[in-house]
Amino acid sequence: MTVENTEAGPLSRDGSLYVTGNYAPVQKEVTAYDLAVDGEIPAELSGRLLRVGPNPVSPVTDPVNHHWFNGEGMLHGVRLRDGKAEWYRNRFVRGTKVLEALGEPPIPGPTRGFDLANNTHVMKIGGSTYALTEAGSLPMLLSYELATERRSNFGGTMGDAFTAHPRLDPVTGETHAITYVPEHEKVQYQVVTTEGLVRRIVDVPLPGRPMVHDTCLTAKYIVIMDMPVTFSMEAMQRGDSVPFIWDPGHGSRVGLLPREGSAEDVVWCELPGTPFVFHTGNAYDADDGTVVMEVVRYESMFRTNSHSPFADDAHLYRWTVNPATRTVTEQLLDDHAQEFPRHDERLVGQDYRYSYTVTSDDVPKGFTGLLKYDVKRGTGESVDYGRGMLTMETVFVPTSDSAAEDDGWLMAYVHDVATERCDVVIRHAQDLANPVATIHLPVRVPFGFHGNWIAD
Repeated sequence: MTVENTEAGPLSRDGSLYVTGNYAPVQKEVTAYDLAVDGEIPAELSGRLLRVGPNPVSPVTDPVNHHWFNGEGMLHGVRLRDGKAEWYRNRFVRGTKVLEALGEPPIPGPTRGFDLANNTHVMKIGGSTYALTEAGSLPMLLSYELATERRSNFGGTMGDAFTAHPRLDPVTGETHAITYVPEHEKVQYQVVTTEGLVRRIVDVPLPGRPMVHDTCLTAKYIVIMDMPVTFSMEAMQRGDSVPFIWDPGHGSRVGLLPREGSAEDVVWCELPGTPFVFHTGNAYDADDGTVVMEVVRYESMFRTNSHSPFADDAHLYRWTVNPATRTVTEQLLDDHAQEFPRHDERLVGQDYRYSYTVTSDDVPKGFTGLLKYDVKRGTGESVDYGRGMLTMETVFVPTSDSAAEDDGWLMAYVHDVATERCDVVIRHAQDLANPVATIHLPVRVPFGFHGNWIAD
């Protein structure tokens, strides 16, 4: 078994933060079997805990100007079955730069003339597993063992681009996405069937070319996020690797598009001020005709540091979107600095009670805690991972298909600063203080973006 060992470097307040410490890339692809476990892995967990993040395949030649959003995608996965951790493996997503660096032949599938890194999300769509990003690159189809099999445009049915944050409707099994290409002043609403084919595309004009990273889905609507971070041709021409800028004059609003409606049916609702949102939680249609949605809200983004996507003013909010008055009412739910909201995905688009986020006292240096928030009672319960333990997004997995909300496992990759190794920690959502299992990985897993539990 091959094990990498990377020495952490000093932190800085520019882009070089994202090539040091546990942001630093790893270069070796590792496969490890029969992983050591403290405690007991729940026997009902049979599947893979997958995640992906940016991991430059070649040395970063300009660390001061390096942006965390760049870097080729690297997948990490742990396979659980019968109470055992059968394997861990990490694999580069085989985009163009990775293939060139590794001297490998091209992969099959269509091309689009450019190839952004598929480094943002990994999830199941139409029965297959894909590595995803936004703004133009094609989804990458993955094997069970995380090999990149081909680029995919969903059998030639996909629109201009895809997204890193589609929403799976648990009622219909269809996948809903708001997608964009930065140079176009529009977004597309795409619906992917259970067979993995796009059955519906709606073009929605969107002036100003904003970054549209996430969305929400309800029984009636798909939500379009129109926030004041916009594509800058000037930034692209001067060589900025992420050519988006803080643009408060653009304003902040959300659009409610009926799921079977047209662009003319979108109801735009204005927000007070100019907040920004990367990530939304759940949303649902209230009895009074409003849409209630949960977001992690920032006062601004890329205003003082164009290299950093994180800030300590990221708080959990409820937005009540009123299509009758075309307004949005904001309510602060929790004032911890936090990110990456997750919930029981059997309840996507439906009324729900619990949200799970990760928290920190110094967000750019890493997340140190887990917060469970009860949106009905307005109360939160949190746990700290302990000194020198840093985490990222936590995934909720119900104990069974019929389990009640919050009766499930919270699973996360956790970095140990002292050992420069990673654990997968499993807790029951109703007993945050006591992990039921800690799976020890023989490698360091760099901080990444998103992932999922994909059951067998």
